[in-house]
Amino acid sequence: MSEYFPEVPHIEYEGPDSDSELAFDYYDPDKQVGDKTMKEHLRFAVSFWHAFTGDGSDPFGAPTMQRPWDDIEDPMEKAEARIEANFELLDKLGVDYFCYHDRDLAPRGDTIEESNENLDEIVPLIKEKIDETGIGVLFGSAELFAEPKYAVGAASSPSADVFAHAGAQVKKALEVTNELGGEGFCLWGGREGYKTLLNTDMGLEQDNVARFLTMVADHADEIGFDGQLMLEPKPKEPMKFQYDHDSATIHAFLQKYDLDDRFTLNIETNHATLADRPFAHELRYARLNDILGSIDANQGDKLVGWDTDEFPFSLRDHTLAMYEILQNGGIAPGGINFDAKVRRESFEPVDLAHGHITGMDTYARALEAAHALKESGELEAFVDERYSSYDEGIGQKIVEGEADLADLEEYTLDNDVPHPESGREEKLNALLNRYILEA
Repeated sequence: MSEYFPEVPHIEYEGPDSDSELAFDYYDPDKQVGDKTMKEHLRFAVSFWHAFTGDGSDPFGAPTMQRPWDDIEDPMEKAEARIEANFELLDKLGVDYFCYHDRDLAPRGDTIEESNENLDEIVPLIKEKIDETGIGVLFGSAELFAEPKYAVGAASSPSADVFAHAGAQVKKALEVTNELGGEGFCLWGGREGYKTLLNTDMGLEQDNVARFLTMVADHADEIGFDGQLMLEPKPKEPMKFQYDHDSATIHAFLQKYDLDDRFTLNIETNHATLADRPFAHELRYARLNDILGSIDANQGDKLVGWDTDEFPFSLRDHTLAMYEILQNGGIAPGGINFDAKVRRESFEPVDLAHGHITGMDTYARALEAAHALKESGELEAFVDERYSSYDEGIGQKIVEGEADLADLEEYTLDNDVPHPESGREEKLNALLNRYILEA
């Protein structure tokens, strides 16, 4: 097939006054925002699994997506069509990266040998398209959650045979990502957890996950993979409790097993919602602890309790996210991957373009608002003033480790009862709104 998305033109920036449905209102890739262009700041990526293998099925209904490759019966021919469609759509969107699981790229075989052979067959086509378009891999991953063997975990499985199979699968996926020049490799432990403690050896499972991650990091070194190795927090779904609950939980785990210098985090908006955390909280924790690697941009519906993976459109949430990214000095070598899917009712191929345009415009506006807020210094000045008592006197002694409890008692007896100062939350919400509305 010569073209998979004939109804989608090359998407251009036309500005907010444009009447075109297939144009950017706010994302101008060459626009300078501070010391970088929008494209350099945002480093957008498309998730292969949602855009090209997702079929729209859910627990209550059959697939709904209409895709040009649906009628191709041969599995390898269908895989090749999806690869070609991926590069066509990204080229039309002006997106430089894509992300994938190993089983997204090539069909699963009856054995791991067959699966590896299928990957080996498809990789030359991907390399050819990378060379032809300049579009690259932001990160690869291994699908360690879909097959029945992984029903109760991969690295945390009670079966050593499953652990071994997962290791063999990750070995190949990491090697493919290295061959494709991937800038990262992400491990999402979707089934690394438990449904009930009654049949779970939590200590052994967590020790085994650490052993598994050590093997991954060691193999990355052996093959010369110099990209980021990342873990992705999520508290639940499909398991009732997952070990990678949130940023702080993973950080504590990495510190316990001396792996905190080997892995960073790929943080997803909707996963933060499921963990009852603001997305910005997860990003700030990772930033402050030097483990912010990349983000999966989407959003969830707070009226439902599952991972809906909607394309991002909330300016407040994503402005706060971009503020953390700017405070981090940027997101590179990670990026902003749209781990988002069109709604089941949005089943036509053109809806993929609409979804990504919405997400890219949202992040463009969020970038400008966050940059203006950061450059003004207003928020940082308020926070600095709020904590200014630690700049001198007893506060300075506390910070510098020069005070003990006896010093605090003596200071308290010599001074009046302290009175708290207003946090001015309403004022700061208005401040944030002003920058969003002016972006």
